[in-house]
Formats: sequence, structure tokens, C-alpha cells
Amino acid sequence: MRRNGGGSLRRRLFAAFLLVALTSLAVLTAAALIGTDRGLGAARQSERERTAEKAAAAAAASYTAAGGWAGADLREARAIAAGAGAGLFVRDAEGNIIASPENPGPATRPGGRPGGGHGPGLGAGQGTVAKPVRTAGRTVGSVRLAFGAPAASSGRDVAWAWILPAAAAAVAAAAAASWYVSRRLTRPLARLATAARALAAGDRSARAGASAPGELGELVTAFDRMADELNRAELGRRRLAADVAHELRTPLAGLQAGLEELRDGFTEPDPARLAALHDQSLRLGRIVGDLAELSAAESAALSLRPADVDIGAVAREAVAARRAQLDAAGLTVHTGIADGVVIRADADRIHQALGNLLSNAARYCRPGDSVTVRVRAQGDEAVIEVADTGPGIPAAERAHVFERLWRGSSGRRVAGSGIGLAVVRELVAAHGGTVTASSPDAGGATFTIRLPVRR
Repeated sequence: MRRNGGGSLRRRLFAAFLLVALTSLAVLTAAALIGTDRGLGAARQSERERTAEKAAAAAAASYTAAGGWAGADLREARAIAAGAGAGLFVRDAEGNIIASPENPGPATRPGGRPGGGHGPGLGAGQGTVAKPVRTAGRTVGSVRLAFGAPAASSGRDVAWAWILPAAAAAVAAAAAASWYVSRRLTRPLARLATAARALAAGDRSARAGASAPGELGELVTAFDRMADELNRAELGRRRLAADVAHELRTPLAGLQAGLEELRDGFTEPDPARLAALHDQSLRLGRIVGDLAELSAAESAALSLRPADVDIGAVAREAVAARRAQLDAAGLTVHTGIADGVVIRADADRIHQALGNLLSNAARYCRPGDSVTVRVRAQGDEAVIEVADTGPGIPAAERAHVFERLWRGSSGRRVAGSGIGLAVVRELVAAHGGTVTASSPDAGGATFTIRLPVRR
């Protein structure tokens, strides 16, 4: 069986995080280089425009000083162009070439005559910028600066000089962060997988016990809680089996001993002896019936027949059904039942739960005590209270009253199997409600059922 899934996941997460970081770095590097080139190009073009304007202004001044292009001294304009690494071309208003890199101009040629024609020396294939030459409000010609190929690598070299160290640092940081995050995510998963395998193998003490961020931490915590619940359920199952065996052993032993005495002729089958054996069989049947009732209550959610029910009417019916048992126990019954409290519930199951509470009161209260049943609406809940003035529940036993087969310290003198209140809890929980028990130190007990009111 493979057990390196956590390591494989860690490697995949590390590779995925690192790939994302490298991709982002590549995109940013490309954007930086493109931005650098475009920025340098824009700055270069702006500088060329200014140089061309200066050369045009110098040519205009020369034209004005000479009274025309024939005697114009273009050395200043040529110097401005040469300072920018460009060749200077000057044309007159008709487009004739006055000066070019090959033909310096009228002030430097013998005879001082301008060269005519439309010679081709215009720096074809080079970056050129043209500006008009204006003087006295009119255009008398134009200058064109032909720039050589720029040193394109210079700006890119500067950019690379910054990008390469930054990229190396970014890759190192991304690798470290990817390793940490992948380890942080997969380590709890690995421990969770190990604990799950151990739990499946029968180790009920196995827990993940790992701290993790966010939803992953919630998953680990939920698993540990589930393991705790499974452990408690297993212990409860074993305790229930032991308790059931204990409860069944006494009547079975008495019934078996009595039958053996009759079989062997040690006693006569007189009515008293047969009645004792019959009582043992009834006790055995009652325990089996209570267990069947608990099983049905635990699966009540699957067999509910919910309807709109006036809980007050159900409470009155439950009191009426248990009236004879309460009277026989010498108890006084009081009611404070409000009408019109409607819930969505199975009336038979709620009747059964209330009947169990009343039977519990009849079993544990003393003659002369009283039982009070109250029903009221409280906010979004219907509240049912069954309170008595009996001996109460010891503080140490209040947390166990709804457990299966729990009979408490008074169980030795009271008949019963300790299942009735467990049935109440299951039936109420099946309806989405809660049941609690309280008992002041002075005596008496109050059982409170809360069920959601129909909206």
C-alpha cells in the first residue's frame, strides 16, 4: 500500500507554486524590458525633436543674416546636428537641397553657390526628423536630421543589470515560500492520513493532533472530534452490552433456579411459587420491551409522521393517559397548559415522551408529592415542563439521567430499567428539540422540553 501520497502532494504543490512564481517573473521581466525600450525610444525621439528645432532655428538665423540661402553660414546648424550624431539636410522653399553631409553648404563651397537638384543623400533607412525653417512669419525651407542607428543595447544592458539580480532574489524567495507553504499544507494532511489508517486498523486513540491554517485546521479538528465520538460510541456500546447483560442476568437466574427446583422436585408448583416465576418473566419481558422501545426511539427520525400539532392538546392527553398511574402513586397533578402553541411534530411520539416523563415522576416521587405540567410559547420555541416535588436528583447524577440504563443511587428501591429518559431524549432530538433536567438542592426535579414552533 502506498503511503507517500503526502510527499507526492508536497512536491506537486511546491512545483505548482514555483511554476506560478516563475511565470509571473517571466511576464514581469518581459514587461520591464518592453517598457524600458519604449521609454528609451520615447525619450530619444523627444530629444531628436528638440535637436531638430534648434537646428531649424540656427538655419533660420543664418538665412536672415545672409538675406537668403546663397550666403547662409550653416556651420552652427551642422554643429548642432553633429552633436546629436545626425547628418544635416537643408532644403529651400522649392525643395532644392541647400546642404547635406556630402554637400556642406554655400558658405563652404568655392563660389558660394548652392548645389541644386534633389540628390538622394537623405539618410534612407535611418531615423529622420524634419522641421520647417521660418523667418519673418514665412517658411523659407526645412531642415532634416538623419540620425544613425541608436545604441539599442545600452538601455537594455542597464535594464538587465537590474533585472537579473532582482529575478534571482525573487526566484529564491518564491522557492522558499513555496517550500514553506507546501510543507505547511501537506504536513497536517500526512498526519491526518496516518491517524485515519491507525483508526481504521483499530487504534481508537489515534488522533491527528496537528495545527493547520483555515479550513485545513477545521478538517483536522473535525477528524479528531469524530475520533473522540467514535471512541465514546464504542465505549457506550460496550457499556450498554454489559448493562443489558447485567439487567437480564438477575431475572433469568431467578427464573432458571425456580424452574430447576420444580423440575427436580425440590418444591411444589403451588400458586405462590408459580406467581414468583411469573413475576420474573414479566420483569424479563419489561426489560426486553424497554430495549425495543429505545431502539425504536433511536430510529424515530426515520419513522416520524409530522403534522401541525397543538402541543397543549397532546400534553392534556398524556396527563389523562397517566392519571391512573399518578393517582395510584399518591401524587397531585397540576397543569398550566396554554392553547394555540402549534408545532410540526409526530403527536404519538411527543405523547410517548411526555408519558415517559410522567411515569418517571410516578416511579420516583413519594406519596403526597405533586407533579405540574406546563406548556407555553417562548419566542420561536414551544416549552414543555414536567416538574415534581419529589426527592430530586443528586448533583453528581444530573449529567447522567438521560443515559441508557442509568438508574442512579435510588435505582435499587425503584423498579425500572433506566431506559425511559433515554427514550425521551431520542424522541425529542428526532424532532430537532432539546430536553434538559434540573434539580435544586432543596429537592424536586424539572424536565424541560424545547421544540421549534411552526413558522
